Amino acid sequence: MDPRMTELLTPFLKFLNGRELGPDDSLRECGLDSMQSINVLFEIEDVFGISLPDEDITDATFATPATLWTAVSAQLAHQGVSS
Repeated sequence: MDPRMTELLTPFLKFLNGRELGPDDSLRECGLDSMQSINVLFEIEDVFGISLPDEDITDATFATPATLWTAVSAQLAHQGVSS
C-alpha cells in the first residue's frame, strides 16, 4: 500500500489514538463515518489524480485501508496513472 494512502486516511480516524494504521484495520472502528468517506474521496482525487467509479463507492471498498487501496490502485492502473 502506498504510504500516501496512510497519510491521507489518518486525519479522518479519530479513534486511531496515535497508533499506526494497519492495512487490515477497520476504518469504521477507527472512526471513519459516511460523511468523512466523502472527504476521503476528494482527498484521493487530489493526491492520486483519479476518481473512483460509482461501483467502487461501497462499504466493502471502505472497510479497511487495504480494500480501499485495492480500488485506488486498480483505478490508477486503469487510467494509466503512475502511483
